[in-house]
Amino acid sequence: MIETGPAVTLTFVVYLVVVLAIGVIAWRRTADLKDYILGGRRLGRFVTALSAQASDMSGWLLLGLPGYAYLAGLESIWLVIGLLAGTWLNWRFTARRLREATESYADAITLPEYLQRRFADASGGLRLLSALVILAFFTFYTASGLVAGGKLFEEVFGLSYTWAVAAGAAAVLGYTFLGGFLAVSWTDAVQGTLMFVALVVVAAMATASLGGFDGMTRALAAQNPELLNAFTDVAGAPMTWVAVVSLLGWGLGYFGQPHILARFMAAQSADQLTDSRRIAMAWVIVALAAATVVGLSGAAFLDAELEGPDSEKVFIVMATVLLHPVIAGVCLAGILAAVMSTADSQLLVASSAVSEDLYRDWLRPAADRRELLWVGRFAVVAIAIGAFLLAMDPGSRVLDLVAYAWAGFGASFGPTIIASLYWPRMSRAGAYAGIIAGAVTVVLWKQLSGGIFDLYEIVPGVLASSLAVAAFGRLGPAVAPPASRASV
Repeated sequence: MIETGPAVTLTFVVYLVVVLAIGVIAWRRTADLKDYILGGRRLGRFVTALSAQASDMSGWLLLGLPGYAYLAGLESIWLVIGLLAGTWLNWRFTARRLREATESYADAITLPEYLQRRFADASGGLRLLSALVILAFFTFYTASGLVAGGKLFEEVFGLSYTWAVAAGAAAVLGYTFLGGFLAVSWTDAVQGTLMFVALVVVAAMATASLGGFDGMTRALAAQNPELLNAFTDVAGAPMTWVAVVSLLGWGLGYFGQPHILARFMAAQSADQLTDSRRIAMAWVIVALAAATVVGLSGAAFLDAELEGPDSEKVFIVMATVLLHPVIAGVCLAGILAAVMSTADSQLLVASSAVSEDLYRDWLRPAADRRELLWVGRFAVVAIAIGAFLLAMDPGSRVLDLVAYAWAGFGASFGPTIIASLYWPRMSRAGAYAGIIAGAVTVVLWKQLSGGIFDLYEIVPGVLASSLAVAAFGRLGPAVAPPASRASV
Protein backbone atom coordinates (compact mmCIF):
# COMPACT_ATOMS: atom_id res chain seq x y z
CA MET A 1 0.00 0.00 0.00
CA ILE A 2 1.17 3.53 -0.81
CA GLU A 3 0.88 6.12 1.95
CA THR A 4 -1.59 8.85 0.99
CA GLY A 5 -2.99 11.81 2.84
CA PRO A 6 -6.33 13.59 3.10
CA ALA A 7 -5.58 15.61 -0.06
CA VAL A 8 -5.78 12.49 -2.21
CA THR A 9 -8.97 11.34 -0.51
CA LEU A 10 -10.58 14.75 -0.96
CA THR A 11 -9.64 14.78 -4.65
CA PHE A 12 -11.36 11.44 -5.18
CA VAL A 13 -14.47 12.54 -3.30
CA VAL A 14 -14.76 15.75 -5.33
CA TYR A 15 -14.28 13.83 -8.57
CA LEU A 16 -16.98 11.28 -7.71
CA VAL A 17 -19.41 14.03 -6.71
CA VAL A 18 -18.87 15.71 -10.08
CA VAL A 19 -19.55 12.59 -12.16
CA LEU A 20 -22.60 11.67 -10.09
CA ALA A 21 -23.92 15.22 -10.55
CA ILE A 22 -23.52 14.80 -14.29
CA GLY A 23 -25.53 11.59 -14.02
CA VAL A 24 -28.38 13.42 -12.25
CA ILE A 25 -28.43 16.17 -14.89
CA ALA A 26 -28.48 13.59 -17.67
CA TRP A 27 -31.33 11.74 -15.89
CA ARG A 28 -33.51 14.81 -16.42
CA ARG A 29 -32.76 14.76 -20.17
CA THR A 30 -33.32 11.02 -20.66
CA ALA A 31 -36.89 10.35 -21.74
CA ASP A 32 -36.71 7.05 -23.62
CA LEU A 33 -34.44 4.22 -24.72
CA LYS A 34 -33.03 6.15 -27.68
CA ASP A 35 -31.88 8.86 -25.28
CA TYR A 36 -30.53 6.25 -22.86
CA ILE A 37 -28.63 4.24 -25.52
CA LEU A 38 -27.49 6.90 -28.02
CA GLY A 39 -28.19 10.21 -26.34
CA GLY A 40 -30.68 11.14 -29.06
CA ARG A 41 -27.81 11.34 -31.61
CA ARG A 42 -26.77 14.79 -30.46
CA LEU A 43 -23.09 14.52 -29.52
CA GLY A 44 -20.92 17.41 -30.72
CA ARG A 45 -17.49 17.18 -32.34
CA PHE A 46 -15.42 17.45 -29.18
CA VAL A 47 -17.56 15.15 -27.03
CA THR A 48 -17.74 12.54 -29.81
CA ALA A 49 -13.95 12.51 -30.14
CA LEU A 50 -13.06 12.42 -26.45
CA SER A 51 -15.88 10.03 -25.57
CA ALA A 52 -14.76 7.57 -28.26
CA GLN A 53 -11.13 7.65 -27.17
CA ALA A 54 -11.83 7.63 -23.43
CA SER A 55 -14.12 4.63 -23.80
CA ASP A 56 -11.48 2.97 -25.99
CA MET A 57 -8.45 3.63 -23.79
CA SER A 58 -9.67 2.16 -20.53
CA GLY A 59 -7.78 1.47 -17.32
CA TRP A 60 -5.19 -0.38 -19.34
CA LEU A 61 -3.92 2.98 -20.72
CA LEU A 62 -2.79 4.08 -17.25
CA LEU A 63 -2.14 0.62 -15.81
CA GLY A 64 -1.73 -2.07 -18.49
CA LEU A 65 0.34 -0.20 -21.10
CA PRO A 66 2.74 1.49 -18.62
CA GLY A 67 3.08 -1.88 -16.87
CA TYR A 68 3.92 -3.58 -20.14
CA ALA A 69 6.47 -0.89 -21.07
CA TYR A 70 7.92 -1.18 -17.54
CA LEU A 71 8.57 -4.89 -18.03
CA ALA A 72 9.29 -5.08 -21.77
CA GLY A 73 10.85 -1.73 -22.66
CA LEU A 74 10.65 -0.55 -26.27
CA GLU A 75 9.14 -3.88 -27.32
CA SER A 76 5.90 -2.11 -26.37
CA ILE A 77 6.30 0.25 -29.35
CA TRP A 78 4.84 -2.42 -31.65
CA LEU A 79 1.63 -2.37 -29.62
CA VAL A 80 1.50 1.43 -29.80
CA ILE A 81 1.95 1.37 -33.60
CA GLY A 82 -0.87 -1.14 -33.98
CA LEU A 83 -3.20 0.92 -31.81
CA LEU A 84 -2.45 4.17 -33.64
CA ALA A 85 -2.99 2.60 -37.06
CA GLY A 86 -6.24 0.94 -36.00
CA THR A 87 -7.59 4.14 -34.44
CA TRP A 88 -6.95 6.23 -37.56
CA LEU A 89 -8.31 3.61 -39.98
CA ASN A 90 -11.47 3.18 -37.91
CA TRP A 91 -12.20 6.92 -37.84
CA ARG A 92 -11.30 7.30 -41.51
CA PHE A 93 -13.17 4.39 -43.06
CA THR A 94 -15.88 3.33 -40.59
CA ALA A 95 -17.16 6.39 -38.71
CA ARG A 96 -19.02 8.34 -41.40
CA ARG A 97 -20.43 5.36 -43.24
CA LEU A 98 -21.70 3.72 -40.06
CA ARG A 99 -23.30 6.97 -38.85
CA GLU A 100 -25.22 7.35 -42.12
CA ALA A 101 -26.04 3.66 -42.50
CA THR A 102 -27.55 3.25 -39.03
CA GLU A 103 -29.77 6.28 -39.57
CA SER A 104 -30.77 5.02 -43.03
CA TYR A 105 -32.11 1.76 -41.58
CA ALA A 106 -35.05 3.24 -39.68
CA ASP A 107 -32.74 4.93 -37.19
CA ALA A 108 -31.17 1.72 -35.81
CA ILE A 109 -29.78 2.52 -32.36
CA THR A 110 -27.80 -0.67 -31.64
CA LEU A 111 -25.29 -2.67 -33.63
CA PRO A 112 -27.43 -5.87 -33.60
CA GLU A 113 -30.45 -3.84 -34.76
CA TYR A 114 -28.41 -2.37 -37.61
CA LEU A 115 -27.21 -5.80 -38.75
CA GLN A 116 -30.74 -7.22 -38.63
CA ARG A 117 -32.09 -4.41 -40.82
CA ARG A 118 -29.07 -4.23 -43.12
CA PHE A 119 -29.49 -7.90 -44.03
CA ALA A 120 -33.31 -8.00 -43.82
CA ASP A 121 -33.27 -10.85 -41.30
CA ALA A 122 -36.95 -11.32 -40.50
CA SER A 123 -36.19 -14.26 -38.18
CA GLY A 124 -34.28 -12.03 -35.76
CA GLY A 125 -31.57 -14.67 -35.46
CA LEU A 126 -28.76 -12.37 -36.54
CA ARG A 127 -29.79 -9.80 -33.97
CA LEU A 128 -29.97 -12.46 -31.25
CA LEU A 129 -26.55 -13.86 -32.18
CA SER A 130 -24.98 -10.40 -32.13
CA ALA A 131 -26.53 -9.57 -28.76
CA LEU A 132 -25.28 -12.80 -27.18
CA VAL A 133 -21.73 -12.20 -28.46
CA ILE A 134 -21.85 -8.67 -27.03
CA LEU A 135 -23.01 -9.89 -23.62
CA ALA A 136 -20.39 -12.65 -23.47
CA PHE A 137 -17.33 -10.58 -24.31
CA PHE A 138 -18.44 -7.40 -22.56
CA THR A 139 -18.64 -9.27 -19.28
CA PHE A 140 -14.90 -9.97 -19.58
CA TYR A 141 -14.19 -6.44 -20.79
CA THR A 142 -16.08 -4.80 -17.95
CA ALA A 143 -14.31 -7.13 -15.51
CA SER A 144 -10.98 -5.70 -16.70
CA GLY A 145 -12.14 -2.23 -15.70
CA LEU A 146 -13.23 -3.42 -12.28
CA VAL A 147 -9.84 -5.10 -11.78
CA ALA A 148 -8.13 -1.81 -12.65
CA GLY A 149 -10.36 0.07 -10.21
CA GLY A 150 -9.71 -2.56 -7.56
CA LYS A 151 -5.95 -2.17 -7.89
CA LEU A 152 -6.29 1.59 -7.56
CA PHE A 153 -8.46 1.57 -4.41
CA GLU A 154 -6.47 -1.29 -2.90
CA GLU A 155 -3.16 0.53 -3.35
CA VAL A 156 -4.25 4.05 -2.42
CA PHE A 157 -6.76 3.43 0.39
CA GLY A 158 -5.64 0.08 1.75
CA LEU A 159 -9.01 -1.58 1.12
CA SER A 160 -9.18 -5.32 0.70
CA TYR A 161 -9.25 -6.31 -2.96
CA THR A 162 -12.92 -7.36 -2.83
CA TRP A 163 -14.09 -4.10 -1.28
CA ALA A 164 -11.84 -2.12 -3.62
CA VAL A 165 -13.46 -3.70 -6.69
CA ALA A 166 -16.92 -3.19 -5.17
CA ALA A 167 -16.22 0.52 -4.59
CA GLY A 168 -15.18 1.04 -8.20
CA ALA A 169 -18.18 -0.88 -9.49
CA ALA A 170 -20.58 1.15 -7.35
CA ALA A 171 -19.17 4.44 -8.66
CA VAL A 172 -19.60 3.42 -12.32
CA LEU A 173 -23.06 2.00 -11.72
CA GLY A 174 -24.30 5.19 -10.08
CA TYR A 175 -24.16 7.59 -13.01
CA THR A 176 -24.59 4.95 -15.75
CA PHE A 177 -27.84 3.73 -14.14
CA LEU A 178 -29.11 7.28 -13.78
CA GLY A 179 -28.14 9.09 -16.94
CA GLY A 180 -27.39 6.51 -19.61
CA PHE A 181 -25.57 7.57 -22.77
CA LEU A 182 -25.64 11.32 -22.11
CA ALA A 183 -24.12 10.87 -18.66
CA VAL A 184 -21.57 8.42 -20.03
CA SER A 185 -20.57 10.67 -22.94
CA TRP A 186 -20.39 13.88 -20.91
CA THR A 187 -18.35 12.20 -18.18
CA ASP A 188 -16.16 10.57 -20.83
CA ALA A 189 -15.27 14.02 -22.15
CA VAL A 190 -14.30 15.11 -18.63
CA GLN A 191 -12.52 11.83 -17.96
CA GLY A 192 -10.71 11.87 -21.30
CA THR A 193 -9.30 15.28 -20.45
CA LEU A 194 -8.30 14.12 -16.97
CA MET A 195 -6.60 10.97 -18.32
CA PHE A 196 -4.68 13.08 -20.83
CA VAL A 197 -3.48 15.58 -18.22
CA ALA A 198 -2.56 12.85 -15.73
CA LEU A 199 -0.43 10.94 -18.24
CA VAL A 200 1.36 14.05 -19.51
CA VAL A 201 2.09 15.34 -15.99
CA VAL A 202 3.44 12.03 -14.66
CA ALA A 203 5.46 11.38 -17.83
CA ALA A 204 6.96 14.88 -17.71
CA MET A 205 7.83 14.72 -14.00
CA ALA A 206 9.26 11.21 -14.27
CA THR A 207 11.44 12.19 -17.21
CA ALA A 208 12.60 15.36 -15.48
CA SER A 209 13.51 13.41 -12.34
CA LEU A 210 15.89 11.29 -14.45
CA GLY A 211 17.55 14.29 -16.11
CA GLY A 212 15.50 14.26 -19.30
CA PHE A 213 15.26 11.64 -22.01
CA ASP A 214 19.04 11.26 -22.15
CA GLY A 215 19.16 10.51 -18.44
CA MET A 216 16.32 8.03 -18.74
CA THR A 217 18.07 6.31 -21.65
CA ARG A 218 21.34 6.04 -19.74
CA ALA A 219 19.57 4.62 -16.68
CA LEU A 220 17.76 2.01 -18.77
CA ALA A 221 20.94 1.07 -20.61
CA ALA A 222 22.76 0.60 -17.31
CA GLN A 223 19.96 -1.62 -16.02
CA ASN A 224 19.40 -3.64 -19.20
CA PRO A 225 20.27 -2.31 -22.68
CA GLU A 226 17.72 -4.65 -24.25
CA LEU A 227 14.96 -2.46 -22.80
CA LEU A 228 15.96 0.11 -25.46
CA ASN A 229 15.85 -2.33 -28.38
CA ALA A 230 12.45 -2.74 -30.08
CA PHE A 231 13.71 -5.76 -32.00
CA THR A 232 14.66 -7.94 -29.04
CA ASP A 233 12.95 -9.06 -25.87
CA VAL A 234 14.36 -8.17 -22.43
CA ALA A 235 16.56 -11.28 -22.48
CA GLY A 236 18.18 -10.18 -25.74
CA ALA A 237 16.50 -12.77 -27.97
CA PRO A 238 15.29 -11.43 -31.35
CA MET A 239 11.60 -10.61 -31.50
CA THR A 240 9.80 -13.38 -33.36
CA TRP A 241 7.31 -12.68 -36.14
CA VAL A 242 4.63 -14.16 -33.88
CA ALA A 243 5.37 -11.58 -31.20
CA VAL A 244 5.51 -8.61 -33.60
CA VAL A 245 2.35 -9.60 -35.49
CA SER A 246 0.54 -10.23 -32.21
CA LEU A 247 1.33 -6.73 -30.97
CA LEU A 248 0.53 -5.02 -34.27
CA GLY A 249 -2.65 -7.13 -34.46
CA TRP A 250 -4.27 -5.07 -31.72
CA GLY A 251 -5.07 -2.53 -34.43
CA LEU A 252 -7.37 -5.04 -36.13
CA GLY A 253 -9.80 -4.90 -33.23
CA TYR A 254 -11.10 -1.36 -33.68
CA PHE A 255 -13.59 -2.10 -36.44
CA GLY A 256 -15.67 -4.38 -34.23
CA GLN A 257 -15.75 -2.65 -30.82
CA PRO A 258 -19.44 -1.86 -30.06
CA HIS A 259 -18.67 0.78 -27.41
CA ILE A 260 -16.47 2.74 -29.86
CA LEU A 261 -18.80 2.30 -32.84
CA ALA A 262 -21.68 3.60 -30.70
CA ARG A 263 -19.91 6.99 -30.53
CA PHE A 264 -19.87 7.21 -34.32
CA MET A 265 -23.56 6.32 -34.40
CA ALA A 266 -24.40 9.00 -31.81
CA ALA A 267 -22.66 11.91 -33.54
CA GLN A 268 -24.91 14.87 -34.25
CA SER A 269 -24.07 14.66 -37.95
CA ALA A 270 -21.80 12.69 -40.25
CA ASP A 271 -20.18 15.89 -41.46
CA GLN A 272 -18.66 16.67 -38.06
CA LEU A 273 -16.77 13.36 -37.87
CA THR A 274 -13.77 14.67 -39.81
CA ASP A 275 -13.14 17.24 -37.08
CA SER A 276 -13.77 14.61 -34.41
CA ARG A 277 -11.19 12.34 -36.05
CA ARG A 278 -8.52 15.03 -35.89
CA ILE A 279 -9.23 15.75 -32.24
CA ALA A 280 -9.23 12.04 -31.42
CA MET A 281 -5.92 11.35 -33.19
CA ALA A 282 -4.16 14.25 -31.45
CA TRP A 283 -5.43 12.91 -28.10
CA VAL A 284 -4.43 9.30 -28.71
CA ILE A 285 -0.94 10.05 -30.08
CA VAL A 286 0.01 12.06 -27.01
CA ALA A 287 -1.71 9.70 -24.56
CA LEU A 288 -0.05 6.54 -25.90
CA ALA A 289 3.36 8.21 -26.03
CA ALA A 290 3.01 9.48 -22.46
CA ALA A 291 1.85 6.08 -21.15
CA THR A 292 4.89 4.42 -22.74
CA VAL A 293 7.22 7.04 -21.25
CA VAL A 294 5.70 6.46 -17.78
CA GLY A 295 6.49 2.76 -18.04
CA LEU A 296 10.03 3.28 -19.34
CA SER A 297 10.84 5.96 -16.78
CA GLY A 298 9.40 3.74 -14.06
CA ALA A 299 11.78 0.93 -15.09
CA ALA A 300 14.69 3.36 -14.81
CA PHE A 301 13.53 5.08 -11.62
CA LEU A 302 12.23 2.14 -9.59
CA ASP A 303 14.90 -0.37 -10.63
CA ALA A 304 12.52 -3.34 -11.12
CA GLU A 305 10.75 -3.12 -7.77
CA LEU A 306 7.40 -4.23 -9.18
CA GLU A 307 6.86 -7.81 -10.32
CA GLY A 308 4.09 -9.77 -12.03
CA PRO A 309 0.64 -8.15 -11.82
CA ASP A 310 2.12 -5.43 -9.56
CA SER A 311 3.94 -4.03 -12.61
CA GLU A 312 0.61 -2.51 -13.62
CA LYS A 313 0.84 -0.22 -10.57
CA VAL A 314 3.85 1.68 -11.97
CA PHE A 315 1.76 4.77 -12.80
CA ILE A 316 0.32 4.83 -9.26
CA VAL A 317 3.76 4.52 -7.67
CA MET A 318 5.36 7.18 -9.89
CA ALA A 319 2.52 9.65 -9.30
CA THR A 320 2.62 9.32 -5.51
CA VAL A 321 6.42 9.38 -5.27
CA LEU A 322 7.06 12.33 -7.59
CA LEU A 323 4.09 14.66 -7.18
CA HIS A 324 2.56 16.89 -4.51
CA PRO A 325 -0.35 15.06 -2.82
CA VAL A 326 -2.99 17.27 -4.44
CA ILE A 327 -1.50 16.82 -7.92
CA ALA A 328 -1.00 13.11 -7.24
CA GLY A 329 -4.65 12.86 -6.23
CA VAL A 330 -5.73 14.43 -9.51
CA CYS A 331 -3.50 12.03 -11.47
CA LEU A 332 -4.75 8.99 -9.57
CA ALA A 333 -8.31 10.17 -10.21
CA GLY A 334 -7.25 9.89 -13.86
CA ILE A 335 -7.02 6.12 -13.38
CA LEU A 336 -10.52 6.08 -11.95
CA ALA A 337 -11.58 8.21 -14.93
CA ALA A 338 -10.04 5.69 -17.33
CA VAL A 339 -11.79 2.80 -15.60
CA MET A 340 -15.14 4.58 -15.51
CA SER A 341 -15.01 5.89 -19.06
CA THR A 342 -14.77 2.42 -20.55
CA ALA A 343 -16.74 0.37 -18.01
CA ASP A 344 -19.73 2.70 -18.28
CA SER A 345 -19.71 2.51 -22.08
CA GLN A 346 -19.48 -1.26 -22.00
CA LEU A 347 -22.30 -1.57 -19.49
CA LEU A 348 -24.46 0.67 -21.62
CA VAL A 349 -23.89 -1.24 -24.87
CA ALA A 350 -24.49 -4.54 -23.08
CA SER A 351 -27.62 -3.02 -21.55
CA SER A 352 -28.89 -2.09 -25.03
CA ALA A 353 -28.33 -5.68 -26.14
CA VAL A 354 -30.60 -6.86 -23.32
CA SER A 355 -33.34 -4.21 -23.53
CA GLU A 356 -33.54 -3.56 -27.26
CA ASP A 357 -32.20 -6.72 -28.91
CA LEU A 358 -33.38 -9.43 -26.51
CA TYR A 359 -36.25 -8.09 -24.38
CA ARG A 360 -38.17 -6.10 -26.98
CA ASP A 361 -37.25 -8.12 -30.04
CA TRP A 362 -37.84 -11.57 -28.52
CA LEU A 363 -39.90 -11.25 -25.32
CA ARG A 364 -42.11 -8.13 -25.38
CA PRO A 365 -42.44 -6.46 -28.79
CA ALA A 366 -45.23 -4.28 -27.39
CA ALA A 367 -43.11 -2.85 -24.55
CA ASP A 368 -43.39 0.94 -24.35
CA ARG A 369 -40.40 3.26 -24.22
CA ARG A 370 -40.46 3.78 -20.44
CA GLU A 371 -40.57 0.04 -19.79
CA LEU A 372 -37.59 -0.48 -22.10
CA LEU A 373 -35.73 2.35 -20.39
CA TRP A 374 -36.05 0.64 -17.00
CA VAL A 375 -35.20 -2.76 -18.43
CA GLY A 376 -32.02 -1.16 -19.77
CA ARG A 377 -31.19 0.34 -16.39
CA PHE A 378 -31.65 -2.92 -14.50
CA ALA A 379 -29.66 -4.78 -17.18
CA VAL A 380 -26.74 -2.48 -16.31
CA VAL A 381 -26.91 -3.73 -12.71
CA ALA A 382 -27.13 -7.41 -13.69
CA ILE A 383 -24.20 -7.22 -16.11
CA ALA A 384 -22.08 -5.34 -13.57
CA ILE A 385 -22.68 -8.13 -11.05
CA GLY A 386 -21.44 -10.72 -13.55
CA ALA A 387 -18.32 -8.66 -14.28
CA PHE A 388 -17.76 -8.18 -10.54
CA LEU A 389 -17.68 -11.95 -10.01
CA LEU A 390 -15.15 -12.39 -12.84
CA ALA A 391 -12.96 -9.65 -11.33
CA MET A 392 -12.63 -11.38 -7.96
CA ASP A 393 -9.19 -12.89 -8.71
CA PRO A 394 -6.57 -10.46 -7.27
CA GLY A 395 -3.99 -11.95 -9.65
CA SER A 396 -5.92 -10.87 -12.72
CA ARG A 397 -4.01 -8.72 -15.20
CA VAL A 398 -5.91 -5.84 -16.76
CA LEU A 399 -4.17 -6.22 -20.11
CA ASP A 400 -4.95 -9.95 -20.33
CA LEU A 401 -8.69 -9.46 -19.77
CA VAL A 402 -8.80 -6.56 -22.23
CA ALA A 403 -6.89 -8.56 -24.84
CA TYR A 404 -9.39 -11.43 -24.79
CA ALA A 405 -12.47 -9.23 -25.06
CA TRP A 406 -10.82 -6.98 -27.65
CA ALA A 407 -10.05 -10.01 -29.81
CA GLY A 408 -13.56 -11.37 -29.40
CA PHE A 409 -15.24 -8.19 -30.62
CA GLY A 410 -12.69 -7.39 -33.30
CA ALA A 411 -12.92 -10.84 -34.87
CA SER A 412 -16.68 -11.31 -34.44
CA PHE A 413 -17.90 -7.96 -35.77
CA GLY A 414 -15.01 -6.21 -37.54
CA PRO A 415 -15.02 -7.95 -40.96
CA THR A 416 -18.83 -8.14 -40.99
CA ILE A 417 -19.27 -4.43 -40.22
CA ILE A 418 -16.72 -3.35 -42.83
CA ALA A 419 -18.23 -5.63 -45.48
CA SER A 420 -21.75 -4.42 -44.65
CA LEU A 421 -20.65 -0.84 -45.33
CA TYR A 422 -18.56 -1.43 -48.45
CA TRP A 423 -19.91 -4.58 -50.18
CA PRO A 424 -23.44 -3.91 -51.48
CA ARG A 425 -23.91 -7.47 -52.72
CA MET A 426 -23.15 -9.12 -49.37
CA SER A 427 -25.79 -11.61 -48.25
CA ARG A 428 -27.20 -12.49 -44.85
CA ALA A 429 -25.28 -15.78 -44.86
CA GLY A 430 -22.01 -13.87 -44.93
CA ALA A 431 -22.97 -11.92 -41.81
CA TYR A 432 -23.87 -15.05 -39.87
CA ALA A 433 -20.71 -16.83 -41.02
CA GLY A 434 -18.42 -13.90 -40.20
CA ILE A 435 -19.70 -13.43 -36.65
CA ILE A 436 -19.68 -17.14 -35.82
CA ALA A 437 -16.28 -17.85 -37.39
CA GLY A 438 -14.65 -14.92 -35.61
CA ALA A 439 -16.07 -15.68 -32.17
CA VAL A 440 -15.42 -19.44 -32.32
CA THR A 441 -11.85 -18.98 -33.57
CA VAL A 442 -10.98 -16.57 -30.75
CA VAL A 443 -12.45 -18.82 -28.06
CA LEU A 444 -10.74 -21.99 -29.37
CA TRP A 445 -7.38 -20.36 -30.18
CA LYS A 446 -7.19 -18.93 -26.67
CA GLN A 447 -7.20 -22.48 -25.24
CA LEU A 448 -4.11 -23.51 -27.23
CA SER A 449 -0.45 -22.61 -26.76
CA GLY A 450 2.97 -23.22 -28.26
CA GLY A 451 4.33 -22.38 -31.69
CA ILE A 452 1.81 -20.75 -33.99
CA PHE A 453 -0.80 -20.87 -31.21
CA ASP A 454 1.15 -18.21 -29.31
CA LEU A 455 -0.08 -15.77 -31.94
CA TYR A 456 -2.59 -13.30 -30.45
CA GLU A 457 -6.01 -14.80 -31.12
CA ILE A 458 -7.33 -11.67 -32.83
CA VAL A 459 -5.16 -12.32 -35.90
CA PRO A 460 -6.50 -15.81 -36.76
CA GLY A 461 -9.94 -14.67 -35.60
CA VAL A 462 -10.11 -11.74 -38.03
CA LEU A 463 -8.65 -13.90 -40.81
CA ALA A 464 -11.22 -16.67 -40.24
CA SER A 465 -14.06 -14.15 -40.06
CA SER A 466 -12.92 -12.39 -43.25
CA LEU A 467 -12.67 -15.66 -45.15
CA ALA A 468 -16.11 -16.70 -43.92
CA VAL A 469 -17.64 -13.38 -45.02
CA ALA A 470 -16.00 -13.70 -48.45
CA ALA A 471 -16.99 -17.36 -48.89
CA PHE A 472 -20.59 -17.14 -47.67
CA GLY A 473 -21.33 -13.54 -48.58
CA ARG A 474 -22.41 -14.55 -52.09
CA LEU A 475 -24.73 -17.33 -50.93
CA GLY A 476 -28.40 -16.51 -50.91
CA PRO A 477 -30.00 -13.30 -52.11
CA ALA A 478 -28.00 -10.12 -51.93
CA VAL A 479 -29.37 -7.45 -49.60
CA ALA A 480 -28.09 -4.17 -50.98
CA PRO A 481 -28.01 -1.16 -48.65
CA PRO A 482 -30.07 1.89 -49.51
CA ALA A 483 -28.51 4.67 -51.55
CA SER A 484 -25.97 6.26 -49.22
CA ARG A 485 -24.38 9.65 -49.02
CA ALA A 486 -21.46 8.05 -47.22
CA SER A 487 -18.02 8.76 -48.50
CA VAL A 488 -14.48 8.73 -47.23
